Amino acid sequence: MQRQWRKSARSSAGGPECVEIALDRNGAGVRDSKDRSRGELGFGFAQWSRFVGGAKNGEFDGR
Repeated sequence: MQRQWRKSARSSAGGPECVEIALDRNGAGVRDSKDRSRGELGFGFAQWSRFVGGAKNGEFDGR
């Protein structure tokens, strides 16, 4: 079964920092939507959950 990749609804067309994610039974894959030939990064569900939680809590805002 082929992964179903999706881009954030907040991404603008042609924006400079667009990524896509795909979830499957093994976890999450993340890739650059403008250069898919570079491959993907893989994360287990626990890792992905911690990252998403940190992003929601502002841990990566650079403040």
